[in-house]
Amino acid sequence: MPALDLDTDADLIAGRIGDHDTLFVACLCAEWCGTCRDYRATFDRIADAHPGICFAWIDIETHADRFDDLDVENFPTILIEDGATTRFFGTVLPHGAVVERMLADLSALPGVSGAPKLRPSLVAA
Repeated sequence: MPALDLDTDADLIAGRIGDHDTLFVACLCAEWCGTCRDYRATFDRIADAHPGICFAWIDIETHADRFDDLDVENFPTILIEDGATTRFFGTVLPHGAVVERMLADLSALPGVSGAPKLRPSLVAA
């Protein structure tokens, strides 16, 4: 299954990440960003390869009201969040292998102090 899109799949995202055992991976992007648009197909392929993980494509400018305290400095920014903590939050070069390596060894991602958690604002919507 390709990555879910917050614009069209908000209820499905909320349902999947309502289960705290489900790992959540979000690509935070902007429609005007050519790099993000180019990365979309790669992100969808990664999602297809990991059906047990909830992948979401989130245009943070379209949904700025929902994520008003979210500070994204560059695109694309990847957020990896489990039920307890944000494991990774940062800009990632648009190469699928980077995210694949992070997902292959979550123990190398112990958590990011002060990083945002998107799950609460997505489940409550």
